[in-house]
Amino acid sequence: MSNEPVLLFLHGVGDGDQDDKWKTSLGRALTGLGYPDLDTERVIAPKYAHALKGWDEKVSLPDVTTKSLSRDATRQNRRGFERRMGAVEFRLGRNDPGNGRPGGDTVVAVAVGLPQFKQAHNYLNNRQIRAQVLNLILARLPKVGRVVIVGHSLGSVIAADLVPRLPLGLAVAGMVTIGSPLANGGFDVDKLRETLREPPANLAWWVNFWNAPDPVAARRGVSSVFPWMVDLRIDTKASVTEAHAAAEYLSNEVVAAAIGYALFGSSSKELASIDKGLDIPVDVIEHMALVALRYAYLMKMRLEGDQQDRFAGALRQVQASVIDGMRKRNDIEGSEHGTRRGLPSAVARLAFDFSDPQAHMPESLPSSHLAKDQAVVLLTILASENVIRPFEISIPNDKWREAMKELTAEMGLGTQYGADVFAAAKTAQEALNGTRNVNWVKWGALGAGAALIALATGGLALAAGAGLGGAALITSALAAFGPGGMMGGLLTAGSLLTVGGSGLAFGLASPGTTPETLEAVIQSQLASSILRQRQGLEQDPAVWRILAETEIEVRREHERLDEFSDESSPSLKELKRKIETIERGLKYLTSNGLEPGASSQ
Repeated sequence: MSNEPVLLFLHGVGDGDQDDKWKTSLGRALTGLGYPDLDTERVIAPKYAHALKGWDEKVSLPDVTTKSLSRDATRQNRRGFERRMGAVEFRLGRNDPGNGRPGGDTVVAVAVGLPQFKQAHNYLNNRQIRAQVLNLILARLPKVGRVVIVGHSLGSVIAADLVPRLPLGLAVAGMVTIGSPLANGGFDVDKLRETLREPPANLAWWVNFWNAPDPVAARRGVSSVFPWMVDLRIDTKASVTEAHAAAEYLSNEVVAAAIGYALFGSSSKELASIDKGLDIPVDVIEHMALVALRYAYLMKMRLEGDQQDRFAGALRQVQASVIDGMRKRNDIEGSEHGTRRGLPSAVARLAFDFSDPQAHMPESLPSSHLAKDQAVVLLTILASENVIRPFEISIPNDKWREAMKELTAEMGLGTQYGADVFAAAKTAQEALNGTRNVNWVKWGALGAGAALIALATGGLALAAGAGLGGAALITSALAAFGPGGMMGGLLTAGSLLTVGGSGLAFGLASPGTTPETLEAVIQSQLASSILRQRQGLEQDPAVWRILAETEIEVRREHERLDEFSDESSPSLKELKRKIETIERGLKYLTSNGLEPGASSQ
């Protein structure tokens, strides 16, 4: 038997006799993506329209063959499934469950009772007919090997019903459902939702596609019922009567890409996109990414057991996203300037086929040397960022500190520098604490609000002599990475901590800027000054200037609103909180000889 899986197509009501049409549509789409012609593969497409009309002889419903797992085994199976599902989602696009069409469930429920949909009604309500259909399909399948299941309309219901009943030696390499009504409560055949409350151990992944005009899908997917799988929306612009057709779905490039990946793996076109890179130096953003990934890798090596497994899985997705973001950034800048910048080899070597869960993920190499004064801002913001965002794993600060010490040792800065990074952060936090707890804010959590200030003030100069900067750089980078996530947080922080002037002060004083964002900026500015002092480095006068100018702007705004607003108004409370934070920051700088013109202690 071939090592490649067979394709099982399960048709819906009325399209069981359109064998050539769906095959032709899918075959053309696959070859257009660089995959082999579908005709060269074994295809199993059982005809069971007659079996849906009535049963000939009494047969038993096939047994559920997937075994109940222990709690630990269930957790491990779910984690493995989510890792594979994340890889597929990375390849195809983000989950889009849809919002549903008002009255859509009622329309579908009524339609099932109509004569032309009698076959669907029979499968859902007649146990003998259901048993006959499932046994007919199972008789066509091999006992061992792998199968890719594509289910259309009622065929998607049959597919979900079939998976837990497959032979023990037959694994599902991937399942694609199209035009599915499974989100409708009327299709919960024999408590299927309860049976599939966890992903079956024999299922690698499951993606459902819904076409916007499709009346059966009713403008939603099925992840509301099976939250462990992924829904993707397509819009073929077809008429309502055509939108539900199997051929319409299977001619779509993204649907074909999912099926092609399940059957063949990565296409030749995709493999060609992973190159060795160019022999060119990294720019400031690429350097930031490399250092952040190395920091995350050093942390991973300090963890053990389940926590290390989860951290490694998160890092795998973050690294793939960072490299993909670098390519997108270069594309954006290339379209604007007419010249696309290639990936430096130091970055390109970290690329891998994330859509293949078994693909080896290259490990980040030790970071290159950076002068102490040039490393202040980069390491200050790195210590305050979640380097595996959007994932969150609680790890004690002492482990992060040890990872930072190893990172700074690799960079030729010494382990004490890494210890001082965390000591400065803690001191800054305590200085701003007052009577209220001020957390070491994670930049990625501040999101678009802080990013907008970064864009408004413009500029990114994390290392002297980088030769890059300005609003254009941060704009293209944030467009590629987004304001959230690990890189979005680092880019935002890097911009806010390396630019000055009244623009930043005005942005921080603005009512649209939350006290949390201002606190994050002040805390990081203060931490960078403390780190410079601990390392005996020259102070940056911009820190004092930014705090002083921000205080002026915030007080002006407070005075403007205080004249007529209620004393208890939320806006005045936020402004008072901002003023208190700035006052504490300025007081610390003054008390410790860090204001301009003072001698460092």
